[in-house]
Amino acid sequence: MTQAVVLGNEAIARGLIEAGVSVVTSYPGTPSSEILPAVIEWKKKLGLDTYVEWSVNEKVALEVALAASWAGKRAAVAMKQVGLNVASDPLLSAAYTGVVGGFVVISCDDPGPYSSQTEQDTRLFAIFAKVPVLDPSTPREAQAMVRAAFALSEKYRVPVILRPAMRVSHARQNITLDEVDATPRPANFKKDPNRWAATPRYRLMLHRELNEKLAKIEEEFEASGWNERWEIGDWRPALSGVEGLEVGNSRLGSLQSPISNLQPPIGIIASGVPSTTARELLEEFGVQVPVLKIGTVYPLPRKLVSAFVARCERVLVLEEPDAAIELQIPDRRNVLGRLDGTIPNAGELAPETLYPIFARVLAEAKLTESAPPALDPAWSDTLKSIPLPVRPPRLCPGCAHRSAFYSIRRVFPGAFFASDIGCYTLGTNLRAVDTCLDMGAAITIATGLYHAYRLDDRNQPIVATIGDSTFIHSGVTGLANAVHTGARFVLVILDNGTTAMTGFQPTTDQTRLADGREGARVAIPELVRACGVKFVQVSDPYYQNDFQGILKQAAAFTQSDEGGVAVVIAKRPCVLYDRSPIDAHPIKVDVTDQCDGCKYCLVAFECPALAMNSATNKVEIDRRICVDCGQCIDACYKGFIVESNPVTISELAEKVGLQEKFVP
Repeated sequence: MTQAVVLGNEAIARGLIEAGVSVVTSYPGTPSSEILPAVIEWKKKLGLDTYVEWSVNEKVALEVALAASWAGKRAAVAMKQVGLNVASDPLLSAAYTGVVGGFVVISCDDPGPYSSQTEQDTRLFAIFAKVPVLDPSTPREAQAMVRAAFALSEKYRVPVILRPAMRVSHARQNITLDEVDATPRPANFKKDPNRWAATPRYRLMLHRELNEKLAKIEEEFEASGWNERWEIGDWRPALSGVEGLEVGNSRLGSLQSPISNLQPPIGIIASGVPSTTARELLEEFGVQVPVLKIGTVYPLPRKLVSAFVARCERVLVLEEPDAAIELQIPDRRNVLGRLDGTIPNAGELAPETLYPIFARVLAEAKLTESAPPALDPAWSDTLKSIPLPVRPPRLCPGCAHRSAFYSIRRVFPGAFFASDIGCYTLGTNLRAVDTCLDMGAAITIATGLYHAYRLDDRNQPIVATIGDSTFIHSGVTGLANAVHTGARFVLVILDNGTTAMTGFQPTTDQTRLADGREGARVAIPELVRACGVKFVQVSDPYYQNDFQGILKQAAAFTQSDEGGVAVVIAKRPCVLYDRSPIDAHPIKVDVTDQCDGCKYCLVAFECPALAMNSATNKVEIDRRICVDCGQCIDACYKGFIVESNPVTISELAEKVGLQEKFVP
């Protein structure tokens, strides 16, 4: 055995490999994106034949892995919490039908949220879906829980959810690299239509069977080692004489010890990352109270929890991002948490959030005479005085999406702009994104807006923007619906050749597969035409005059007699993924002395490499981050941003040739 310091998602991947997983599928989404690449890395290092894939969406990913489980293989699927919405249909049915080989659903939550459109709690989803869920508090625990999840899944033939929160997925910790389970599990799908193809009558029977499984799992969870009981120090003047208890940080083996006859004024029930934060804060306050850490959130071991609640005068429940444990506690009369407002009803339970809550609750319990001193006022004043610039998220220097949005705004000044999930959501900064609901909604929202205005006989220009990966994920069906229902709007597919926001995972428009093997390309233009779209044009948004001309043609088509949805594919590789087009013909720019500091380029184009010099009141080029794309030349309508060395005729011809290289 050896040790390694790894990311939480890498620890989960190692747990999958050690558990003998045969199939792992995923759709990338922060904070889950690193799991599949880590599985691939371990697979290659150990010479395993594990099957992996980046699926086109989470529903597909879950179903592919589920089928492998039905055939007897151990299988897993990874996604972020919002992706579970997409996969919800097969997940709920899988809870009824059950599984054969162990089947683990890894759903990474994002309390905060830091990179998600919702802060939803997978543990509440598990209660709704009636799927057992394990809640790790550290990367090391997540690794160990993976193997336990497979064993639980196979014992009761149910899917099991592993729910690491963002701070677990993206923390680092040393783990032990254990042996890989080499148990042979040959594929052996056994036909059983009453289960795998159950009609509603049999689904009712399967539902009852599922409820019986959950009752047995809850009984097993009552004695699970994932639920730990600690005495954080000494909450009375002297406990050293209590048999079986060491003063200091120690774990109680049972609530039936002599200490159970004593009633602490406050106890803490915590799960996941907040359990670690609670221990650290109690040590900082110098206060010692009993803590029950819950790792098996659903089905909740209610006997264990009820006994703990009855033992304490009051209990503070710490969990994020919602109240999954608290809702399952049978008697909540003496329980403090999110439901009664003691804990904020949204947001991550970071130390700075819990600190004032602990100070008040512990003071009310008379465990502290006064709260520990707050941050030194001098430090607060110093921090406030530091002139840190406000830097909202922006598209990268040289990003082709910026050029596309700039042209869209020029051509459609009064349009409604429906957009989608991806780095291009930052088009909001360019005032080219009015709506962003979920994956694929750019097209369906545009469709709905069109029909709403058509009912009033009003001609409202509508432009939808969607990324290449998102279009494949869930835009194709929306486009087919838009064409079928006669909607008329311009759809711009922002094709940068990769899934850029989550780590450059390949799309079906490429031949590269997840583990580097070659697959078949499913081209986006062909998908668009297959949906019935008659106007399909591919253009490089770097060539803004040409691109704007095509946008005008698209708008004209939507208004023509034979018109409908017009699709423009803005194709240019992500500059972080493939900057070869820029390297082949860099365009260095300068700002002339005539710049009058009007800031139009800063607002309309918003490139981070354009910076205002407050001393001279002129715009300057930040050479540290400028990529020499030359796109900002058109961003100054006064002509004060110019090319440093204008191109020759031969170089211009070469430039046009480069454009054709990226147009299929």
